[in-house]
Amino acid sequence: MAAPRAAQARALALRREIDRHNRLYYVEDSPEISDAAFDEPFPELQDLEAAHPELATPDSPTRRVGAVPGDAFDEVTHRVPMLSLANAFADEDVAAFDRRCREALGSEAVDYSCEPKFDGLAVSLAYEHGRFVRGATRGDGSQGEDVTANLRTIRAIPLALEGAAPALLEVRGEVLMLRRDFESLNRRQAEAGEKTFVNPRNAAAGSLRQLDPRLTARRRLSFYAYGLGAFEGFEPPATHAALLDRLAALGFPVAKDRLVTRGLQGLLEFYARVGAKRAQLPFDIDGVVYKVNRVADQEKLGFVARAPRWAVAHKYPAQEATTELLDIEVQVGRTGAITPVAR
Repeated sequence: MAAPRAAQARALALRREIDRHNRLYYVEDSPEISDAAFDEPFPELQDLEAAHPELATPDSPTRRVGAVPGDAFDEVTHRVPMLSLANAFADEDVAAFDRRCREALGSEAVDYSCEPKFDGLAVSLAYEHGRFVRGATRGDGSQGEDVTANLRTIRAIPLALEGAAPALLEVRGEVLMLRRDFESLNRRQAEAGEKTFVNPRNAAAGSLRQLDPRLTARRRLSFYAYGLGAFEGFEPPATHAALLDRLAALGFPVAKDRLVTRGLQGLLEFYARVGAKRAQLPFDIDGVVYKVNRVADQEKLGFVARAPRWAVAHKYPAQEATTELLDIEVQVGRTGAITPVAR
């Protein structure tokens, strides 16, 4: 028996409201309501779907709460390999990268798309006819782990694409934990007498690979898109910068600190500018990425070994600090586990 029209209309309105505020909070970083108000519509939608199961669509926000734990992760073969990036540690390395690109393209100067290098875990998200159907870790680049159930809990990842439904679209990006969410998680872990995490990347990795997606759902993970894998029925833009704009239009978060610049000097200026505000960013980065902007030029440059010739990661020096150990406290958890905590 079909649900009453009033229930159908209300469920649709609630889904749209929740999706809108998810986008404002996780994608645009401009929430309009308080955290308390943010959570209010969710229980009502759950109740409606429980009373009328036919209203529970595959892309409903309620599908983000996590499913029953699995025994292990299945293996996924990437249709397009997830390659690593070559690293540059000094200005001379960047100059050599720029020179190789110019010489191979026969150009006096090359346009580059620049963006931060997120310090998280690379994943690939597969959409079929606009619906999120599968997500996998990078693994060894050729094969990764199927973590679809866990990725579905990340509110920054759209379950349905906005305004487009290609037969297949694989979006590549980084799962990470924002600093504020990392601090909140560690505080809760310490109060419960449980293990705390060393850094946001460590916390994100541990959260994404939980066998119980309900545990992942309780930890706030974020996602930023930066590229494509395989696609069918999708016409990619002519430049990488335009691709990032297209991904944003489809509902994916992308780096706000990005630009297109020309030549070596522009690359080094971007590196310095982002580095100067690195500590104020809401997430950890370990460098910036330079990519030849024109896709046709990328195809001409090709690949070497397991890395593209048209991109490089310019790494920042490792962050180090000196601290003073004031005291060591011992916390006893609910199970009797003893955890030393440094102050």
